[in-house]
Parts: sequence; C-alpha cells; structure tokens
Amino acid sequence: MVSRPKVLAIVLAGGEGKRLMPLTADRAKPAVPFGGTYRLIDFVLSNLVNGGLRQIAVLTQYKSHSLDKHISVTWRMSTLLGNYVTPVPAQQRLGPRWYQGSADAIFQSLNLINDERPDHIVVFGADNIYRMDVSQMVDAHIDGGLSATIAGIRVPRSQATEFGVIDAGADHKIKEFLEKPADPPGLPDDPEASYASMGNYIFSTDALIDALQSDADDADSRHDMGGNIIPSFVSQGEAQVYDFTQNQVPGSTGREQAYWRDVGTIDAFHEAHMDLVSVDPVFNLYNDEWPIWTYPVQMPGAKFTLRGLALDSIVSSGCIISGGAIERSVLSPNVRVHEGARVDNSVLFSNAVIGRNAVIHKAILDKGVVVEEGAQIGVDPEADRARGFSVSEGGITTVGKGTRVRR
Repeated sequence: MVSRPKVLAIVLAGGEGKRLMPLTADRAKPAVPFGGTYRLIDFVLSNLVNGGLRQIAVLTQYKSHSLDKHISVTWRMSTLLGNYVTPVPAQQRLGPRWYQGSADAIFQSLNLINDERPDHIVVFGADNIYRMDVSQMVDAHIDGGLSATIAGIRVPRSQATEFGVIDAGADHKIKEFLEKPADPPGLPDDPEASYASMGNYIFSTDALIDALQSDADDADSRHDMGGNIIPSFVSQGEAQVYDFTQNQVPGSTGREQAYWRDVGTIDAFHEAHMDLVSVDPVFNLYNDEWPIWTYPVQMPGAKFTLRGLALDSIVSSGCIISGGAIERSVLSPNVRVHEGARVDNSVLFSNAVIGRNAVIHKAILDKGVVVEEGAQIGVDPEADRARGFSVSEGGITTVGKGTRVRR
C-alpha cells in the first residue's frame, strides 16, 4: 500500500450568521437549508469526502442543535478505516469561555490534532456554495513546500475591495494579505483581476500549532484565522496561494468552472438559489460524478394536480402543487401550493403552505410558514416592512419560521 501523508480536516461552523437573519434566528448558519434538500454545511463536507478526506471535525458553537443533529444523522461513515465526521462543541478546555475567534476555536481544540497526529491540517469554512476537489489543493500544498496554503478565487479588481485579497507573485508565494483594500493588486497574468481569499486553508501541522500558540499569547490579537494567523505566515514568507480556477472537478461543465458563492447575506443566499434553476444552471446540483450528499428525505415524489405546474424550478419530494403555478423557485420537501396561488423567484423551506390565490414574489419563507388565502408576500416591500417582515437591500422579503401571513 502506498503511504500518503495523514490529513485531518477541521470545518469552522461556529458563526452566528447575523446577516442571514431571520433564517438564523433558531439555527446555526451552516444548518440553514439550501437547494431544496441540503444544508449549507453539506457542500463543504461533500467536497472533503469526495476528495478522500474522511477524518473531519466540525467545530460548532451558536444554536448548534439542528446542526449537530444533521451531522450525526446524515454524516455516518464506515469506521472500519477510521473514517468519521464529528461535531465538536466549544469544550472550554482552557477555561469557562466561548471561542474568541476562528483561531481560538482551533487552539481550544488542539486535543483533536494531538489525538490524530496528522501531517497536514485542512481548515475550511462551512457556509459557501461550490464544488472543489480538496485533494488537489492538498497536493499543491505539499508540492509547494511552504507551511500554509490559501485558496484564492479570481475576481475583477473592481469587486475585490469587498474581500480579503492575496497579493502573490508568479511563483504563487504570497507577498501580502490585504483586508478589503481600496486599490487591490492585480495578478501577474491578469492585471484586471485579483485573488480573493475563499477562507479555505491548509497548514503543515507543527507550523500551525506554533502559530496558534503565539496568537493565544498575544493579548491584542482578534484570534482570527484570516486576520491574524494567515498574516503571520505571510510575514515569515511561508504562505502560498492555490488558484481555485486550476481545480478540476469530475463532471463539472465549463460554465461551472471556479463557481463559488459566499451566501452570507439574504441577497446572496437568494441569488445562489436562482443560479440553480435555469435550463443551463450556473451551478448544477445534478452532477452525479461529484454528488452533494445529504440525508435522503423519506417522502413520496412531488405531485401536481388540477393543472398545477412548475417552470424552471426545483420541487422536492413530498410537495403537492394543487392548481398553483411555480416559476424560477426552489421548494423544499412537503410544501403545499393551493389552487390559484402563484410563486415566482422564491425559496420555500419545508412544510410551507401557500393558500388559494396567494402570491409569493422574490421571497424566502422559512419552515412552517403559512400564507393564508389571497395574501401577498414580496409584491409590496414597504407593506412587508410595515408588517414586520425583513426586506433586504435587494428587495427580498424573508419570513421567519412558523409565521402565519394573513391577508
């Protein structure tokens, strides 16, 4: 048997997700449903598992019950070869305190690293939508010979001001890491583009432990991976960028190449759903060569009665479209849409009920929302605000879990 370096994957899943309120009022951000049947965390876990990384610790913190349950029920792998995906809550091993930042979360969980004794550590975020063969990034990290590797995605310089930006040379060695710079540096082969950090990192184990210890001793640190740990490696000349556009995922189309969405806001979350539903989708959920895994819903197939119809939409199992019309929308399991109702450019979570002749436009309805007969959501954003619903800058109305919407 060929011996390969041992790799431990750590997924950071402890964020509050305040910008996704009210979807995160009762759940952790990585547990937010996406694409009908998935949770946000299923995308990073699928990328790791499909890439052969199957020792995974998920660090959780805020409102983690549904996230912990989803991981425990869904991500059960054979233990014969030591495979596991395990949620790890804040253990308070260093005293009665929560995680003080993403770097502190790993520092407080060093027992995971000490137990596994890996050669390299993969540290990924839990709430982005993309496909990536992580094993290719691991190989690039090892071949580069430096202590840290940061995944970078090419973005137009005009948009890079919203990201952490990586200034790297033609040899991929990072010269500087800049947080939301006013004048982002261009790339050696494309002056009008910049590398934006994806928040995905790979470290050589001993170097990461040393960096975490130094960071923990620094009283002025924010204890953040991107804000403190990565700059420390850059200052030592020990960091390189991994160009995400070079990642080749089996079954992906050219249109999907380097697709990555940060769904940290309601507008971005809604836009990512709209990427799924066109005839030639920007992000294709139906790639069976690199599947996104989740728990299979135990419900019958979707049913359409009384000339109910759906155009350019995803309709999950258990849904009944009884004379209603769906267009450019994503419906999670067990949604009911009654006669005369219209739903367009919207996202409906499980168990939502849309009454007769109701209208849902450019909206996100959380689980169990009931829209009564003739009621409207998203048609008049100001009226939605007046009723206490959240309306984003982009005009997306979001209705919280279990709300009853009256006419």
